[in-house]
Amino acid sequence: MIEIQHLYKSFDGRPVLEDISLTIPTGGIFAIIGRSGSGKSVLIRHIIGLLKPDKGIVRVDGIDINRLEYAELRHVRQRFGMLFQHGALFDYMTAFENVAFPLRMFTSCGEAEIRERVQHCLEMVELPDVGPKKPSELSGGMQKRVALARAIALNPEYILYDEPTSGLDPLTSETINRLIKNLAVELNATSVVVTHDMHQVFTVAERVAFIYEHRLRWTGTVEELRRASDPVLNEFIRAGAYPVEERC
Repeated sequence: MIEIQHLYKSFDGRPVLEDISLTIPTGGIFAIIGRSGSGKSVLIRHIIGLLKPDKGIVRVDGIDINRLEYAELRHVRQRFGMLFQHGALFDYMTAFENVAFPLRMFTSCGEAEIRERVQHCLEMVELPDVGPKKPSELSGGMQKRVALARAIALNPEYILYDEPTSGLDPLTSETINRLIKNLAVELNATSVVVTHDMHQVFTVAERVAFIYEHRLRWTGTVEELRRASDPVLNEFIRAGAYPVEERC
């Protein structure tokens, strides 16, 4: 379980997150939605300890990660896989080497075991044959999937997705959505998806949090989201071309 309590963050005096308190339960897929610039991506970077709050607490399974020494924080991070918005693959490495990178950095696995694990991860993202290719030889969607294979290489308990379908065509986005759902089940992982794609929210998520003007405005289940009465939230949903439930 991830617990965020009264979290504040600003950059150069500009507030980005203000008094965010949120609980992400273990298991399932949790979506964080909001307009561009609302602080969604900044929030998940706090969850994995890439950023420290100005004030507030972030706990992962009861551990306050901001009180940890670097070596302890690094150990906690190994329980997470993260798919960054633009993939963040190493251009000079092949797909195989990108996926193998965390295994070589954080485990004592031998090369035969690494080869087996990398191939398994590439198969899980439905790209079994791209190992020898460089990122420049792959489409944007394939790069995202290789980055996802790297994110799951250490068999994480938590998977964080930062705008996973940004810049992708609808068919490729559907492939990513299917993989998000499949991996949550296959790895028994808690998944957190940051997105402004409402189709994705209604396709993959079970619970949702809505950030508006740097604050948490609404949270609930997807079914509750369909019936939400908050006018700001409903305007955001309509802008995403997903109709809210009609009311008499």
